[in-house]
Amino acid sequence: MLDFIDQIPLAEWTETATDWIQDSFAFLFEPIKDHLGNFMDFVSSNVLAGIPPVLFILIVAVIAFFVSGKKFGLAVFSIVGLWFVYNQDLWDLLMSTVTLVILASILSVIVGVPVGILMAKSKIANSIFTPILDFMQTMPAFVYLIPAVAFFGIGMVPGVFASLIFATPPTVRFTNLGIRQVSNDLIEASDSFGATGSQKLFKVELPMAKGTIMAGINQTVMLALSMVVIASMIGAPGLGSEVLSSLQRASVGTGFVAGVGIVILAIIIDRITQNMNKAKE
Repeated sequence: MLDFIDQIPLAEWTETATDWIQDSFAFLFEPIKDHLGNFMDFVSSNVLAGIPPVLFILIVAVIAFFVSGKKFGLAVFSIVGLWFVYNQDLWDLLMSTVTLVILASILSVIVGVPVGILMAKSKIANSIFTPILDFMQTMPAFVYLIPAVAFFGIGMVPGVFASLIFATPPTVRFTNLGIRQVSNDLIEASDSFGATGSQKLFKVELPMAKGTIMAGINQTVMLALSMVVIASMIGAPGLGSEVLSSLQRASVGTGFVAGVGIVILAIIIDRITQNMNKAKE
């Protein structure tokens, strides 16, 4: 009874659309792949890996010490955790992972905050972007690898692209929520003083919403980090690639150590970003 309509050729339509996008925007994808890939390799191999591990660990520990309110717990954990990663000969892979997470998070914030502001200011934009965000958050993360590979090949760049799609929604939603939660009394007071739209946004709404926005950024960073292992399936270097190769070789010990390294990095980043938010409140 369900066969009264022929099969909808959605797969064919998708492939046709993908081919058209590849052909039409090749002039854009190729430079991004080349230049962004070279930039990330430079940051990972020359900048971060060029910092002596001891100095890098001390810098992270100092940042952790001050953002946590001059408490030693997070600083000590950072020193011990990062030393463990170095001790396991995973330092270069850690630097690749840090590069991917930082760049994906920065791009997500650059895209997410303006979109969240637009959604808060426009009911039309809110109605348009809400189902898109729902789609982005409910789609399995593995699916994002398909367009990433189609447009950018394999390597770190498609990993950043997939992480960008997966990690952006929290920043958008929390920015939208934070601005909408600003007291109407403050908005009316700024209007009564003759504040322009930009003055009201940058001097009233964003400062009042910064706690909520920072919570969204924290979630974005953690989601970007959670894509590390998945992105390794399309050639993104880092600790995730070590986990994947260990899985393929059934090397339980090596995979476990690399997984612990990812957990250590996740805890450090999560605690630092959370304490930065608390420090600003």
